[in-house]
This record gives sequence, structure tokens and C-alpha cells, in this order.
Amino acid sequence: MRSKTSIGKARHQNTDWPAQYRALAAHTRSPQLRAFYQAGCVAPDTAMAEVPLVALDFETTGLDPNRHSIVSIGVVPFTLQGIPLAQAWHQLVRPLLPLSRDSVAVHGITHSDLDQAPDLAEVLDTLFGYLNGRIPVVHYRAIERPFLNVALQWRLGEGIRFPVLDTMAIEAHLHPNRHPSRWQRLLGRQPVSIRLADSRGRYGLPHYPSHNALTDALATAELLQAQIQHHFRPDTPIRDLWL
Repeated sequence: MRSKTSIGKARHQNTDWPAQYRALAAHTRSPQLRAFYQAGCVAPDTAMAEVPLVALDFETTGLDPNRHSIVSIGVVPFTLQGIPLAQAWHQLVRPLLPLSRDSVAVHGITHSDLDQAPDLAEVLDTLFGYLNGRIPVVHYRAIERPFLNVALQWRLGEGIRFPVLDTMAIEAHLHPNRHPSRWQRLLGRQPVSIRLADSRGRYGLPHYPSHNALTDALATAELLQAQIQHHFRPDTPIRDLWL
């Protein structure tokens, strides 16, 4: 079990998020962001079993939040005890920037799919209804947090800050030697993939088709539950895992 060193401390990012939320609530100009921060953030010593969570996944037109846009959102609220699928939400959104051929090949969302889709600004109330008071769970935090931050800067005039639980970062923490040396490769050792599907496979979780925001959000929620069950404990404080 490799949970003795917290992921947050290992990455020097163990921010006092409740204090951050209080400070941001006092200074933000956006009513939507103010409501988000006023909904609060759990204390760092809160046991994972008591944390309200929401798996969050975006499909985008590319990987650079300053050059690309969100085209679909998947959210799945859950806890370690269960996943109420009836509460999940999936939404296509019209990007500010055009689709690229490469992005269409990845997620299969086309211009015709987005012709009648709303702008992200039109669904922010629904999105914040899921985010307020919950801790987002993602697989690879370089997508959801920066893309939402930039999108809100365009639409609300200011960005957003929040902690995440990153199931990819947890897998990286659990497999620090996942890239074998040349000599180890010659001896037959294979690299360990921390991609979502491969990570799920190590826990015996079923295969889901990838690059659908709702399916990937569900896959991420299930992966976190498995990670806690196998490598941590329900009473692990969230400060050991959030980033």
C-alpha cells in the first residue's frame, strides 16, 4: 500500500481550500462564482467517506485551454458509498472556436451535433448546481480545471479556483516506477499505463467506450471508489488526496 505519503504533500500543493473559498467569496464580482464559493469546501481533515463528490469530464476541440473550447460536459455526483446514476447530467455545448478534424476523430462530435447546442454560459446554472458544495473528481487535471477557468474568464470576466481529486495522479503516485529502464525492458518488464481504461482494468472494472463525457465521468467515479478501497481507507483525510 503506497498511501503513507499524501499526494498533496508529495506535490507541495496542500492548499487550505476552505480559507481560499472564503477569501474568493468576499472578492468575486460574479453572482454565480460567489454562490459557488459560499457553498463552501470540506475541511482538509474530512474523511473521504464523508466527502460529497462529483466526477467531471469535458470533451474539447483540443488540449490547449487558451486555443480550444469545451464541446461536451459530463457530471456524475457520487460518494464512496454509491453512484446515483439518475442524477447524472450530459450536455453538448457550442464552442467559441471551430471544431478541428482531429478532435472530431477523437470524440465523434460534429458541427451538425452542435448546431442547436447552447453556449456554455446558458448552462452554467445547471453546471454550478452540480459543483457547488462538492469536490470534483477528474482523470488528468490538466483538462477540466484549466478549461473551465478559461471558459469562465471569457463569459464571467473572472476565472475559478477549486481542488480536484485526480485519479490519474493517484495512479501515478501508486506506480512511481511505471517507466522501466532499457535494461528492465530487455528483461521483459512492461511500462504501466495510467490512462483511464488501463487504470480501470487493474481493478477489474468493466471496459467502457472512451471519449464520451458522461461515460468517462462515470468511469472516473468508479475508478476513484476502487482506488480508495484497494489502496487507502474510507477514513483517509481528503487533504492526502486533493490537489
